[in-house]
Amino acid sequence: QVQLVESGGASVQQGQSLRLSCSVSGSRRNLAIGWFRQAPGKDREGVACLSGSGLVTEYRESVKGRFAILRDDVTTTIYLQMNNLKEEDTGSYHCARGVYAGCNGGVFLDRFTMWGQGTQVTVSS
Repeated sequence: QVQLVESGGASVQQGQSLRLSCSVSGSRRNLAIGWFRQAPGKDREGVACLSGSGLVTEYRESVKGRFAILRDDVTTTIYLQMNNLKEEDTGSYHCARGVYAGCNGGVFLDRFTMWGQGTQVTVSS
């Protein structure tokens, strides 16, 4: 049974950093993992994708240069390192397992089917 459990969310000030964790169990390692977020009243949007090989990453434009998706193969944990946080980064962050090994050039919602419950990130000015 595939399980994804997120942690690390918090309330922080603009400009600070956070590292989110996604513990993955019961899943094949060669499938892509993604991070998504959803703000109140808005659609869920893709933030970052890591290919199953661990060699390819994709990010939404607004987080490029600030966020990084990382994988620890020993603990099967996927991290989202978030630096220089902005108010618009506020939302519930979810990790998800992809159907395919690759990210296909982006972070596309319909390529992910298994989801965690999410962890809340609130950034204030």
